[in-house]
Amino acid sequence: MGDIYSKRKRSEIMSKISGTETKPEILVRKYLFCKGFRFRKNDKRLPGRPDIVLPKYKTVIFIHGCFWHGHHCKAGKLPETNKEFWENKINSNIERDKKNQHKLEKLGWKIIITWQCKLKNKKVVTKKLKEIEQKIQNEHTI
Repeated sequence: MGDIYSKRKRSEIMSKISGTETKPEILVRKYLFCKGFRFRKNDKRLPGRPDIVLPKYKTVIFIHGCFWHGHHCKAGKLPETNKEFWENKINSNIERDKKNQHKLEKLGWKIIITWQCKLKNKKVVTKKLKEIEQKIQNEHTI
């Protein structure tokens, strides 16, 4: 099955996808702020520019988009057209993520990764947000 859009149109669509200020990021930040956590957003001084940085807890949070970071869910499914390009692109993103995580760990940062798909289903959003909060607090007590 081919793409319903021309190569030019598909390229235009993909170029407009934002890497920051996504709905899942905003959701997590609002929740954490309401719970009294203070953080920085997309700190360029850290490897991988984490979505949320909690300096007090020496913890970073990445909210990964399922497609761009290679999650094995419905949203992470690669397009059928130009498959080799997308496989290479996503695999290089995954490798970059691993390298950045390793660098952060070497610097003493705790890492929390959550997937965009886990923050879309209203039934599990609250549970997932509480889980993130718990992880931050547990990491701090160690």
